[in-house]
Amino acid sequence: MDLKQIPKIKHTERGNFFLLAGPCAIEGEEMAMRIAERLVAVTDKLEIPLVFKGSYKKANRSRIDSFTGIGDEKALKILSKVSEAFDIPTVTDIHTNEDAALAAAYVDVLQIPAFLVRQTDLLVAAAKTGKVINLKKGQSMSPGAMQHAVQKVKDSGNDKAWITDRGTMFGYQDMVVDFRGIPEMKAFAPTVLDVTHSLQQPNQSSGVTGGRPDMIETIARAGIATGVDGLFLETHFDPANAKSDGANMLDLQHLEKLLTNLVAIRKTINKLH
Repeated sequence: MDLKQIPKIKHTERGNFFLLAGPCAIEGEEMAMRIAERLVAVTDKLEIPLVFKGSYKKANRSRIDSFTGIGDEKALKILSKVSEAFDIPTVTDIHTNEDAALAAAYVDVLQIPAFLVRQTDLLVAAAKTGKVINLKKGQSMSPGAMQHAVQKVKDSGNDKAWITDRGTMFGYQDMVVDFRGIPEMKAFAPTVLDVTHSLQQPNQSSGVTGGRPDMIETIARAGIATGVDGLFLETHFDPANAKSDGANMLDLQHLEKLLTNLVAIRKTINKLH
């Protein structure tokens, strides 16, 4: 798939990885704009193609009292405003067949959550919007099994599908990344590594997912060295007080140093091919 198929995407000729990044959830307009402004400044400086990420609804929560969103259309309109203000594409995740057409009216890329990536009707509904579809690899699925999810999108008349590896369950309360799966999945679709969710520590007794944000750069460096096409990361200027997934998000103040290091590794990897 050609990145240029995404509206407003920039820096596609620079040989860099592309980046899907933003907060876990849209908590409000001011926070979304603040995070987007920093992301755009850093990625323009480093010439990294950027897609701004933000969930308009958090349907998959551990507890009924967990934050789920500020209202579907309100959050989607904020994503649209971010796109217009900074001239960048956006991505959000969907959870039901009906969500596909709703979200597609506001964003450029539709994301299928890992827990739902085998749901045929959902993939078909997403594919029929004509948008780029980002398929999160199921936590219990093998890399090779993702070819069937990709094929469902293609068989629905849409050849614009990515795969994102967000880690594999390791026991009940940890995730690991099997880097052998990167070249395997790249054989049938562009492949992204999610460097924040792959560090989650799920199934905590508190009902709130934990994480290892101190390991983000380690996983990201390994992903770039393995040849991923893109990276996915969630970031926030105040992770400790974020309303969703604060335990594994990157503090926005560390973004530029992280991406600078990763671009340097990518340049070295490019010379090896």
